[in-house]
Amino acid sequence: MLITLAVLVAVFFIVTGFWTDLLWYRSLGNGFSGVFTTQLRTRVLLFVLGGLLMAAAVGANMVIAYRLRPAYRPVSVEQQGLERYRAAVDPHRKAVFFALLGALALFTGLSSAGQVGTWLAFMNRTSFGEKDAQFGMDVSFFVFTYPFLRLILGFLFVMVVLSAIAAVAVHYLYGGLRLQGPGDKASPSARAHLSVLVGLFVLLKAVAYWFDRWGLAYSERGKVTGPGYTDVNAVLPAKTILAAIALICAILFFVNIWRKGMMLPGVGFGLLVLSAILIGGVYPLLIQQFQVKPNELAKERPYIERNIEATRDAFGVSGVEEQNYTPNKQPDAEQVEKYSETIPNVRLLDPMLLSPTFLQNQQLQGYYTFGNPLDIDRYPDADGKMQDTLVAVRELTGPPGTQSGWVNEHLTYTHGYGFVAAPGNTVDPQSKGPVYTASDMPQSCEVKTKGGQCQFAIKKPQVYFGEQSPAYSIVGVQEELDYPNGPRTTYDGTGGVRMDSFFNRVAYALKFRDRNILLSGNIKEQSRILYDRNPRERVQKAAPWLTVDGNAYPVVADGRIVWIVDGYTTSNGYPYSERINLQDTTRDSNTERPAVGRQPGSEVNYIRNSVKATVDAYDGTVTLYAWDEKDPVLKTWQKAFPGTVKTKADLEKNLGGEVFEHVRYPEDLFKVQRSVLRSYHVTDPSAFYDGQDAWEIPVDPTETTITEPPFYLTLQMPSRDDKSEPEQPGFSLTTTYVSRNGRNLTGFLAANSDPNSDNFGELRLLQVPREVSILGPGQMQNTFKGNDKVAPVLNRPAGSTTQVVYGNLLTLPFGGGFMYVQPVYQQSATGAKYPVLGWVLVSFGDQIGFATTFEDALKQVLQPGTNVPTTGDDTPTQPTTPGSSPSVQQAIDAVKQAFQESQDALKSGDLKKYAEAQDKLSQAINNLVEVQAKAEDAEPAATPSPTPTN
Repeated sequence: MLITLAVLVAVFFIVTGFWTDLLWYRSLGNGFSGVFTTQLRTRVLLFVLGGLLMAAAVGANMVIAYRLRPAYRPVSVEQQGLERYRAAVDPHRKAVFFALLGALALFTGLSSAGQVGTWLAFMNRTSFGEKDAQFGMDVSFFVFTYPFLRLILGFLFVMVVLSAIAAVAVHYLYGGLRLQGPGDKASPSARAHLSVLVGLFVLLKAVAYWFDRWGLAYSERGKVTGPGYTDVNAVLPAKTILAAIALICAILFFVNIWRKGMMLPGVGFGLLVLSAILIGGVYPLLIQQFQVKPNELAKERPYIERNIEATRDAFGVSGVEEQNYTPNKQPDAEQVEKYSETIPNVRLLDPMLLSPTFLQNQQLQGYYTFGNPLDIDRYPDADGKMQDTLVAVRELTGPPGTQSGWVNEHLTYTHGYGFVAAPGNTVDPQSKGPVYTASDMPQSCEVKTKGGQCQFAIKKPQVYFGEQSPAYSIVGVQEELDYPNGPRTTYDGTGGVRMDSFFNRVAYALKFRDRNILLSGNIKEQSRILYDRNPRERVQKAAPWLTVDGNAYPVVADGRIVWIVDGYTTSNGYPYSERINLQDTTRDSNTERPAVGRQPGSEVNYIRNSVKATVDAYDGTVTLYAWDEKDPVLKTWQKAFPGTVKTKADLEKNLGGEVFEHVRYPEDLFKVQRSVLRSYHVTDPSAFYDGQDAWEIPVDPTETTITEPPFYLTLQMPSRDDKSEPEQPGFSLTTTYVSRNGRNLTGFLAANSDPNSDNFGELRLLQVPREVSILGPGQMQNTFKGNDKVAPVLNRPAGSTTQVVYGNLLTLPFGGGFMYVQPVYQQSATGAKYPVLGWVLVSFGDQIGFATTFEDALKQVLQPGTNVPTTGDDTPTQPTTPGSSPSVQQAIDAVKQAFQESQDALKSGDLKKYAEAQDKLSQAINNLVEVQAKAEDAEPAATPSPTPTN
């Protein structure tokens, strides 16, 4: 009775779990319920098919072994001991038989049901239209068919092995096999039965040897992934020979059914083992050792070339435009003039640091927060000119501690509120913080378009689906809180699941282990339960065949807040392509932040940004759009789940086309591609083999222990030749490279991220010649910190009341060279820690600028020896210190005094005094630079400039 009750309870939990999942998929709309039903049908099919086949095969062999039991068993101690077991088993033989087969079917079925992806990919496979170089087979065979064949082969191996074990056990139990006593150790029937099973095993081994030939497409024996010289000239023929020998050996086992004794199959099996050792192991080893190693480059050259071509194709970098770029070290007036449009667009606000500042200025209520890091997007200013913009939504953290309780947690505090935006290149002169173009509660309208409309006119500012939304909320009946003293709201969207039946309430009470869902009188038939609300997780669950980007970002389109999530189709079966670990490759200082998700640690060797997904922040609607409509992997999954992916043209029309305006090149794809290009920017097999031109991704100079993230920037790429003008400024995703054994800058990679550009997605790689020595990001950071103009201001003594925080070190092609820009922030060491912009560091060639504004710092770099004039001189006279002239010492003391005044103002929270002190500090720094320049003209400085190392 108890067992029956336990089974019924377990079944009820399983049924309610399936039911709530089905309701969730139905709530998405856009045909996603088909994703659930297709997966469910396929799992049931594989569960039943796998379980029945395994149970039938093993059960049939057990029955055969039982029926072939000998009628007479010679008397022996062994048989006397077995008789007791037979006496115990026989009365319950059928029950034991079916119990064992049931357990076997269950475990096999569960294992088979987990292969849904492999089955669906094979059944809906799409041709790549490309042939592999070795076997002449379509690439789709290796991506879709080969994994399925390996799956089937593995299943058959397990089936034969388990059948053989079961047959041996039954034969031994009933006397068909004997370890003791006179005469044959096996009856003729048992020998024939086991010969068939061993023959089947060896036959499968012959098939496995044949499949191994195709598996050489992923060989790691040579210098690179894919078949090398030894694989093609030794392993490949060896696998063919071994397949033939195994086939002959299997036939000998089958022939043994009619022969007495095991000599013939034994000889065949021994030959197979010996051949596997000599032909499959020793012979390739000798070829590798004595033919390949002495002349490895010559032997491996064509196979390295295959790997380079396949890897670049598989990771989408075959079309990267490579350009030799010899940067200037001194400003060139003519070149600088050509890049003048870049200057106003330089981003001074670091999205990795400014979340606390957004929180300080725009949290407004203690139960809201912002993502960390903030996101970067593009929005037009009042004149319609696009500018880089820091964006975020207010996310809900939950009710205040004094107002906690089930009703508040799940029925009242249910959503975030509002969209906040600030141009990345603009700093408030008073607060030294962001200038907000979208802010406040209710949602304000700081910027209007030329037509007089609010740029961020949001009809539904409530954020019910966000990156930090509660586990579940129940909405649609009770008034919900936006902000105190504001109008209450009641959810009227279509998101979530209706709680319109008692069974639904029971199901969700079980799902969330919360009896209040069942007992609360505040839940009515029109109530809706919202859960699985994170945009990334929502897209991943809706499209389990996708790998989603780690960073979803919010946009305002047609009056709605919408999340954009990039989706990738991946594979680890692309022939000859190098495999990378997705998690390791995409990890950088950005992924250490809570708002950025980490990729799984899977191995992939093919990736495409095939899908752009949107998630409506109000109703949770998930929509998938085909971005790379030619991708064969995407086409395969579209066949498997028809109707779930809309066209690219649909995206261009969605919400008045405004979502399309905010599409950008995805970060994780770019990280994978920049990692691949560390080595695969080299296309010559000889140079690739030497590895002398291999690069590294620099460590984040502000973190010192982890890779620097790529940056979204508006910049001008240089002309594609010496005769044409630089490119027009464009939104790009950028990264740098440094030398493998040093830290000099060796390359700059940019991906066009402007969806309105004909060249969206174009990768351009600027390669710095080896003989040119340019400081890399880490070296430049050290140079900034050690500069004699910078160190006296930014180096803080222990116990200082304020801290200096270095922002992202940006690298931009500029004026025929590279310009480094780094904002430097300061924040209180205690209390409310939020950074405000203090200074800007700029470097071009050998010049360094340091000022409180970007324009002043840039002027110091572009016009060496001249500085921004001061508006007055209120620097007090101070005693001099040994080694400095009175004028230099006075300037240094003035800087210190102005700096201390700004810190005192910041600590006290007096923003007006802080702004005045900052102006004074700017004048003092400029005066110090001017005085130092005059002193250096009179007496050259003794400290040499840092010399870059190779």
